[in-house]
Amino acid sequence: MRWKHYSLPRHLAWLIIVVFFALVQTNWPDALKPQAVVPDLVLIMVVYYAIAEGEERAMFTGLLGGLYQDVAVHTVLGHHVICHVIVGYTIGRLSTRLITEHAAIKAGLVLLASLGQGLLFVFIQYVQQPQRGMVYPILTAAVPCAFYTALLAPVLILMLDTVMGRRDAIGRSPA
Repeated sequence: MRWKHYSLPRHLAWLIIVVFFALVQTNWPDALKPQAVVPDLVLIMVVYYAIAEGEERAMFTGLLGGLYQDVAVHTVLGHHVICHVIVGYTIGRLSTRLITEHAAIKAGLVLLASLGQGLLFVFIQYVQQPQRGMVYPILTAAVPCAFYTALLAPVLILMLDTVMGRRDAIGRSPA
């Protein structure tokens, strides 16, 4: 595990940030929901931690944030969890093979992760309730959500970098 050496305050900051983003996502203001599309803020955190600290932290972030989402939006317990954990592991492994410092690469990874998470989520729902169909939810929910999430990703990733102390104001790694 790459994050074993962090102190208790850093772990508590991570926990507070995950719960805060999950809370904001489940209570997203109606004025910011174009056509009832809500960005997946937890997924942005999963991708951020996959890039910054590795797949283990990303998977824990997906577990905690996904559990909160499942409870808050009354889905079957585990839907968001399994989707976020799989995406966190995949992006964490993929990010070790990419140069991920550019904002466009990060937004692209968020778009890819969000599309994958949306397809996986819709597939799980389809397996449980085939009468709902698959194409319509993908076109009306998963794809717009992926683009909205990718649009917000650079701003939120910059904010997470600042809060977690990973970068200074001009984008250099701390010495």
